[in-house]
Amino acid sequence: MQPINIAIAGAGFSSKVFHIPFFKQDSRFNIVKVYERTSNNAAEWLPNAETVRDFHALLTPEIDLVLITTPNQTHYQMVKEALLADKHVLVEKPLVASVVEAQELAALAKQQGKVLYVYQNRRWDSHIATAKSIIEQGLLGEIVDAEIRFDRYAKTKNSKVWKEAGDRGTGLVYDLGVHLIDQAVYLFGKPQAVYADVRYQHDGALVDDNFDIQLYYANGFKIVLKASKYAREPSPTFVLHGKLGSYVKQNADNQEELLKNGVQPVGESWNAEPQEAWGILHTELEGNVVRQPYPNSVASYQNLVDDLYQAIAHNAEPIIKLDEVIFVLSVIENVFESAKSGSKIQL
Repeated sequence: MQPINIAIAGAGFSSKVFHIPFFKQDSRFNIVKVYERTSNNAAEWLPNAETVRDFHALLTPEIDLVLITTPNQTHYQMVKEALLADKHVLVEKPLVASVVEAQELAALAKQQGKVLYVYQNRRWDSHIATAKSIIEQGLLGEIVDAEIRFDRYAKTKNSKVWKEAGDRGTGLVYDLGVHLIDQAVYLFGKPQAVYADVRYQHDGALVDDNFDIQLYYANGFKIVLKASKYAREPSPTFVLHGKLGSYVKQNADNQEELLKNGVQPVGESWNAEPQEAWGILHTELEGNVVRQPYPNSVASYQNLVDDLYQAIAHNAEPIIKLDEVIFVLSVIENVFESAKSGSKIQL
């Protein structure tokens, strides 16, 4: 099969850090064009790609896949136009700001016979991949509680104006909450109810910058999802408790930092974490209580690229399914409703 020709909409942080490094070194893909309104970043990162100033210039016959990394507010229209132009689409999360828009785009992708794939790369964070393995092996027994956090420290508001303008589909819940909710659904399935506290802590904030989301499941199981921009000293990234034991990982996944520092994602060990960064497994094994560092499962954001290729080239069922994407957006809508009403909402 010929390489899949990619056109990229947007050449900012997301393109540079999360997308281009993987596609550049993968012979199954070929980056042909980049849409930038005014900047010329692509000329440095992708000297063989054409820079265009009009999004519609990406939708030419030789393009197979359109990658959309532009601000959240532009996703709906761009995804729709790309699908109508008979292109596969990979779009940064969130897909869109509402369930109604997501359902419309999912139906359009099905009608066009094209892959619509949402970039939920954090399913392949080290703690999530490792927790998935631990749960499947039953190492903790029946799971009773979990907490997933995404803590950062930012003394001031984001310098990107579009992220702070207060538009629908922006703010920390849509930025990081969409990852945490997706991780919860990936690990444990769909919750039955949600309760949330959403706050605005930066001076003059027009978008949320702190949240505490509680997801309720059958048999009393609950997941707590938290994120803050005022966590100079972060809490554990991942905590999982079962009736036999616990798994706790203090450190966040290292892939973003490696990619930001120019490390190329080549080979299985490119993102291997040192033992001191592994999580701790404290449980019973063969009748003995053990507490020890637990090796990370082998996983990286390359897994998403591999899955995308299989979906496009071989019509395989993608790991990230649109019905799950839509469900996550429905949870987000209910997060804000719960925060407004102060009540638990059934899903």
